[in-house]
Amino acid sequence: MRKFWIITKDVYLKNVKSISFIIMILVPFILMGVIYLAGNFAQQNSETDKIGVIAEDQQITDYLSQSDMGDFRFEALSSEDEAKSELSDEKIDAYMVVTTDNGEVTGELFSENSLGQATQLLIQQQLTGLQSMMRASSLGISPEEVAALSQPASFSRQKVSFDANGEMTIGEDNSAVQYAVSYVATIILFIIILTYAQIIAQEIASEKGTRIMEVILSSTTAQKHFYGKLTGVLLVAVTQMALYGIIFAVGFNQFKDMEIVKNVLDGISLDSIFGPFLWYSLLFMFFGILIYSVLAALCGSLVNKAEDTAKAILPVTYLSLGGYMLGLILGASDPNNIVIRITSYIPFLSSYIMPIRLANETVEISGALISLVVLVIITFVLMFLSANMYKSNVLVYSEGGIWTSLKQSISIMKNERKRNKA
Repeated sequence: MRKFWIITKDVYLKNVKSISFIIMILVPFILMGVIYLAGNFAQQNSETDKIGVIAEDQQITDYLSQSDMGDFRFEALSSEDEAKSELSDEKIDAYMVVTTDNGEVTGELFSENSLGQATQLLIQQQLTGLQSMMRASSLGISPEEVAALSQPASFSRQKVSFDANGEMTIGEDNSAVQYAVSYVATIILFIIILTYAQIIAQEIASEKGTRIMEVILSSTTAQKHFYGKLTGVLLVAVTQMALYGIIFAVGFNQFKDMEIVKNVLDGISLDSIFGPFLWYSLLFMFFGILIYSVLAALCGSLVNKAEDTAKAILPVTYLSLGGYMLGLILGASDPNNIVIRITSYIPFLSSYIMPIRLANETVEISGALISLVVLVIITFVLMFLSANMYKSNVLVYSEGGIWTSLKQSISIMKNERKRNKA
């Protein structure tokens, strides 16, 4: 065990003391700071777009000119020639010609540059509202009655549960917050997996590429070397997550009394969030990192030099990307989809998908437990097989690529077993 811990300590300290690890810790906070400052700068220096309006009906130009649209405002113009002149002189950002025909309002926008889809959608909504008012006026309906007809219906969801007697009780619905937590965790998981898959594959491939592996394996077993490397990298990942947790806890304690934080936390049950949902999500995240790290270590042991590491971990990248896209896109839009239900029990994918199903409450805790047990079993089976193949993998130098190296290492492993039996 002493040699195992020596290898683990060497890998851990080498990575934790590196500049790249410090940068990796600071990058999320730097990005948040840049986004915050950029948002404030854009808000303080933003200019309201001016859109000229030309219409035969004076009531239309008056109505639009009085509308408060926030990012842009309408300005009444007398003619299209005037609009062209002001647009050419950059006094306005665009102009719109509004026509009416049998109660139908048509707007045609002219601009040198796009105003953005959001602005164009707001303009269309304004014209639609104007058209509704004109048609209501022709039918003798007052603006108040039009507003009453346009009033959206109220809709809300209540989370219910049933006791042993079949009695229904209404509980708190924290699915929106839980989904936000799982959404952020999925993004973090994807970044961590790609980062540490690269690190562990690089660790193994660099030693193999310098042909020092024969010397290392002469003083320790291949399994100890494999598990030591894997444990060291996993401890680095755990350190990163622990630092994020500490920073979050300290930040929360410092800013919990701020009005904006109180508004966010108002009506949210922290007991429900920091309950089974959070613990299961953390377990899926941990074993997700572990199983991808094992696969990355296996792939890294098959290449001849460190430069080929990026190619070697392509299976890790594609599998991780598949789970990431399924979870964030299909899992978010349709968590009851049959594809989501099936893949939430498949290792490599379940780490991404099952927490989102838990957040949307489309699976019971028993279902999540089954998925977690399957993930744990497959992870340790893959770890055991990878450790057994490791000795033959790191001693095989083939120019035929990863698959050729894998075939050769399997052949070597089979021959060794035959000799041992003989």
